Amino acid sequence: MIVNHGFHATMTALPGKGDQLVELLLDAPSLPNDDCAVFLVSRSAGDPDVVHVTEGWTSQEAHSAFFATGQARELVARLRPLLAGESAYLDAVPVGGKAAF
Repeated sequence: MIVNHGFHATMTALPGKGDQLVELLLDAPSLPNDDCAVFLVSRSAGDPDVVHVTEGWTSQEAHSAFFATGQARELVARLRPLLAGESAYLDAVPVGGKAAF
């Protein structure tokens, strides 16, 4: 699969809500979408309420179409009350690597 669109998001949860934020995000890949090649959730080593998400999609249009679905909107609605503010986004297109969990 060729990844043409991606980003790195940093979210800060309300104090003590980092575990809930991570749990919801880790459930997100179970939403069906063949256009999402990378969905990586990580945490800050120094602040458990800071959560990073890296995504890679076949196209920006595929990403937008997915987030227009009811399932994705529901997920976003469940995430918002856990966040301390707006998320920060960096333009990043994953090109390869390795993951072993």
